[in-house]
Amino acid sequence: QVQLVESGGGLVQPGGSLRLSCAASGMILGINTMGWYRQAPGKQRELVAQIAKIGTTEAYADSVKGRFTISRDNAKNTVHLQMNSLKPEDTATYYCSAKLYGSSRVDYWGQGTQVTVSS
Repeated sequence: QVQLVESGGGLVQPGGSLRLSCAASGMILGINTMGWYRQAPGKQRELVAQIAKIGTTEAYADSVKGRFTISRDNAKNTVHLQMNSLKPEDTATYYCSAKLYGSSRVDYWGQGTQVTVSS
């Protein structure tokens, strides 16, 4: 089993920044891709960004390209999401995710952290 614990959410004004962090523990050797998803009320959960362990391959949703940056510290088993130039439409619950090697779907989820962008 893998446990994912997020931190760093909160309330921020439009144009502001937040940094989300996720710490993985447990059977972490099997983890390949880690990432962030978000879900706004009444909407489906969507991929925000993900990063692979080997080669640090990154992928971003079009709506956050140029504003969000995902990074990973394999030594500390953490993944971060730096969010800049935040917009009200970024308001959502953000979930840390982990995929195991050979898996095509998310195998583990964090509990979620709320991000609210409002003046």
